Amino acid sequence: MQLKQRAQQGFTLIELMIVVAIIGILAAVALPQYRTYTTRAKAANAITVGDAYKSAVALCIQEKGGVATGCDLGTNGIPNTVATKEVASVDVKDGAITLTLADIGKDTATKTIKFDVANVVGDAVIWKTTTTVTDTVIKDAIEKNNT
Repeated sequence: MQLKQRAQQGFTLIELMIVVAIIGILAAVALPQYRTYTTRAKAANAITVGDAYKSAVALCIQEKGGVATGCDLGTNGIPNTVATKEVASVDVKDGAITLTLADIGKDTATKTIKFDVANVVGDAVIWKTTTTVTDTVIKDAIEKNNT
């Protein structure tokens, strides 16, 4: 007597368990990296908000003959605060720009990024960047290429 063999109808339980285990391992590695990348992107967006104010302050300093005194928020061509997802508020006092962060991750709400006028050389304004953010990933993203 000859037995007919049936064609396989699907995956076995062990094959499905292996796939689930692989997906779990990949997710465990990928999720922390994804959070790091999104946090860095949010920090970069916050710095971009500061760039508009840096340009306005630099123009104000040039118009005042190389002096930052009087280059304040809402005066001399420096715009008023514009809140974004990443920046809750902006303050400019005598050329020093302070960005108060919104919650961009890892306890950053109310932390600040400050751009101080370090030096004026001819028409160029040299900035010094400081921050109260304590998380090293975000702090490095802020200070990289901004000091």
